[in-house]
This record gives sequence, C-alpha cells and structure tokens, in this order.
Amino acid sequence: MTPTSPSDTRCTVYYDGACPLCRREIAHYQTQAGAELIAWVDVAADDAAPGPDLTREQALARMHVRRADGTLASGALAFAHLWTQLPRYAGWGRVASWPPVAAVLEMGYRLFLRVRRLWRVAPEASR
Repeated sequence: MTPTSPSDTRCTVYYDGACPLCRREIAHYQTQAGAELIAWVDVAADDAAPGPDLTREQALARMHVRRADGTLASGALAFAHLWTQLPRYAGWGRVASWPPVAAVLEMGYRLFLRVRRLWRVAPEASR
C-alpha cells in the first residue's frame, strides 16, 4: 500500500516493524479507507531511510509521522495526525489533537513505550 509518488501522499508514517504490537496496529490502519494515500515506512527494515531530520534510532524509539508539508509529529501527536488522514478515525484524530487531550495521550504513550521494550524483537528475528 505505497502511494505511486510522493506528491500522492497525505503523510508518511514511520513505525517499528520489529515490535509485534506496533506491526499489528499499523497493519490494521493499512486496511482502512484512505490508507492508500499514506506512505508506510518500517524503520526496522535495513533499507529504511527516514530523512535528514529524523534518524533511524529516533524513528525506532517513537512513532513519527511526516505531514504533507514536511513537518514531523511524534508520539501521541503522530497518532492524532494519522487518524485525521483515515476517514473512520478522523473524529478521534481531531479530538486527540486538542492540546489537553494530546497531553494525556502522550503520557499514556510514554508508559506504553516503557512496556514495549519487552515485546520488541531484534530486526533480524522479525523477518
């Protein structure tokens, strides 16, 4: 599900494909209407190149989304932006973008990141 050219993308999602839970969640989003206009980049893959302003290590540490205008969002705000791009989740994305809600979601996301280390497999083992 990769757009045919960068000009066709609404955003680019950088995710950790070596995390089974992350991989499963992204697979769900990829089945949604609107997903065909999103570029999906598994940064755990050897050939992943997130860009000059986002290292592979940063992209593996937290979910990132590059908006159509080139700016980056990470963590809860990355999810909020992704959701606004998928019609089924657009309402949730608008709510999640509201600063007080985004702050609470970010705290939850940071807790998840601590637990996620236990589930993550080495990139070589995920192939």
